[in-house]
Amino acid sequence: MDASHDKTSIVHLAIEQSWAKTAPFWPLKNLIAVNPIAGFESLPFEDAMHHARAYFQQPDIPEAMQHVNRQTLKWLQVFFDQGQSTIKMPNRDQGLLRAVLSLLPYDNSVPALKKAWLTLLSDDHNILIQEILTQFGIKDADYELFLTLMLTTLPGWAAYVHYRTYWADAEDQVHPRKALPTEYLALRMILTALFFDDAKSLLSWHYDAYAQTDIKELLHDIEQDERLYQQELLRRIHSAKIATNEVTEIVEAQMVFCIDVRSEPFRRAIEAQGPYDTFGFAGFFGVPVSIENAITSQSHASCPVLLKPAHHVVECPVDNNCAYAQGYETLQGVKKLYQSLKYTFAAPFGLVETMGAVNGVWMGVRSFLPYVASKMKALLNERFSQSYALSPDISTIPFEQQVAYAAGALKTMGLTQNFAPLVVFCGHGSTTENNAYASALDCGACGGRHGAPNARILAYILNDSDVRNALKKAYFSIPDKTIFIAAEHNTTTDEVTLFDQHMPKSHITSITSLKQSLKQAGEHNNAWRCAQMGRQSTHQAASHTAKRAQDWAQTRPEWGLAKNASFIIAPRNITRHADLHGRAFLHSYDWTQDKDAQALTAILTAPMIVTQWINAQYFFSTYDNIAYGSGSKVTHNITGKIGVMQGNSSDLMHGLPLQSVYQTDLEQYHQPLRLTVYVHAPKRLITPIIAQYDILQKLFGNRWVYLICYDPEEQQSFILQHDFSWVVTK
Repeated sequence: MDASHDKTSIVHLAIEQSWAKTAPFWPLKNLIAVNPIAGFESLPFEDAMHHARAYFQQPDIPEAMQHVNRQTLKWLQVFFDQGQSTIKMPNRDQGLLRAVLSLLPYDNSVPALKKAWLTLLSDDHNILIQEILTQFGIKDADYELFLTLMLTTLPGWAAYVHYRTYWADAEDQVHPRKALPTEYLALRMILTALFFDDAKSLLSWHYDAYAQTDIKELLHDIEQDERLYQQELLRRIHSAKIATNEVTEIVEAQMVFCIDVRSEPFRRAIEAQGPYDTFGFAGFFGVPVSIENAITSQSHASCPVLLKPAHHVVECPVDNNCAYAQGYETLQGVKKLYQSLKYTFAAPFGLVETMGAVNGVWMGVRSFLPYVASKMKALLNERFSQSYALSPDISTIPFEQQVAYAAGALKTMGLTQNFAPLVVFCGHGSTTENNAYASALDCGACGGRHGAPNARILAYILNDSDVRNALKKAYFSIPDKTIFIAAEHNTTTDEVTLFDQHMPKSHITSITSLKQSLKQAGEHNNAWRCAQMGRQSTHQAASHTAKRAQDWAQTRPEWGLAKNASFIIAPRNITRHADLHGRAFLHSYDWTQDKDAQALTAILTAPMIVTQWINAQYFFSTYDNIAYGSGSKVTHNITGKIGVMQGNSSDLMHGLPLQSVYQTDLEQYHQPLRLTVYVHAPKRLITPIIAQYDILQKLFGNRWVYLICYDPEEQQSFILQHDFSWVVTK
């Protein structure tokens, strides 16, 4: 192998390893929680924190590098724009690097003497990067570190490029994804060469930052808080088991909620209303699909990002009225006309003159009478586009797969016998106004969308007589009197909508009773929610929570998943009498029905991973809201319909806003704790699963996640050590 080829291989490896230290960032339309330092999960938690502070938490980036960042920002914003700008960047179809290079010679900020150099650049991205590294005087051994610094000194946009390359679906692409990481690094190197004469000094700057980093005191405080939380969690669970009443009563309805922490207090509230049982399961209900609305033609993946949609399901209006499509097109036409007048060069001046008074009155109504504004907006939308009920067309899902999904979901949650007459799959979503982070409050298991479509699909499958016959032959029997329906929980207002358009008369009484109970549970949870929002009086709690959802000036419409701290994998009777304060993800699981541990394996390797991402996002957004969050909503500006920046120019902010994790500008609401997983199952089932999966060994062995097991055979709780031994909890 010749020296030049060997050098190219070194550069290629350095590029791969530098990108391995970044985490993805999803755009605003489907924000997904992710650990912002996921690239360091192969290290013990304390070492990862040390590295992360040196890479991401340095406010004193060299001025020349800040200038490079500003130059980078202006190109990235126009290239990745998703429709916010009225003039498109030329040559975007040629890829990031070619598009920018075609325009750089006309950029007056580029030194004139260096413009000729641009014409000498290699067309091979790897060679180009190698040549600039040599020009900077970077040694082979420092290639990876220098390229990593090219990413971590502008981490938000690097995270977005990571998403585009490795996670975005085909519909979310504007260029070939394969070359993008190398193109992005090549662009960063070119701009650094143009605007940073002493680029090599970045290495010594980073070494100094690493040497000055000290996180011992921080880790001590975090670990102390984690121990206190775990002791309290075990005390509450133990007390709940003692309080459990073993006398069974006739259950009128069984409700399956998402494992989301916001479901925990609502489940307690509905269980207190009458003879209802609740279960917890990932909110996509085990059906990995993409959903398309037949009226709007809009589609999205509705499953965890760890999975790819296996089927495409179209939802159509129940009454198949063609007027719905016409109304939608009319409404969209009006919106597009207004947007075009608002953003083109000359039209805004005329628009202000024409619509100024109307807009002024409307702004006043929205600010001072948000409930009235919401009603007026709803009536106006209904005038153009009537609301309609949807029904899924599941013909694209093969029958055998329908049976498998039905069996898998019910077996995993432990619902295979003693079925109630009514079983409700309750997805969830939020409702807020003027909220760039709205999708972060929706169902992460459904790809940052509402969960009703998945609930409808599974209910539709389980109501099919052929599916039930197949389940009876192969797995278990569902009584003829049992009906499955879908529902959706609005986590901002605690309203639950039942999709019960075609219920048999025999179940109307049960449905009516359940609706009343859900309303009462919602009112009860509204009072709890108001207290969490700092409201001293819970008088008129329902109207207060509704107002928060409708107020366009509200920075904290709800707390989302703030204060999440644990993931409990156990039968509901273990936690039914425990008030877990909305801090626990609850996944139903009965080890006695899972002899081969397949269900437990699925839970630990999918929902548990997702909850760790959520936990880490909230942890780091609280720990340093500037480096890992997105700062205050008050100074946000949306860029390219992708994400937000602070003020008129900043990196792409890639975490949660201050108001999502802080009670005031200085007082934390979320408590940054690593996730504690509690499993009610024998150790002999858990240990082989961990040994089989590298991701579990990494998370548990490096202390990113704590694992506590209550072994029902030994009737004792154990905590897993970093060497994978079990120690009795104190």
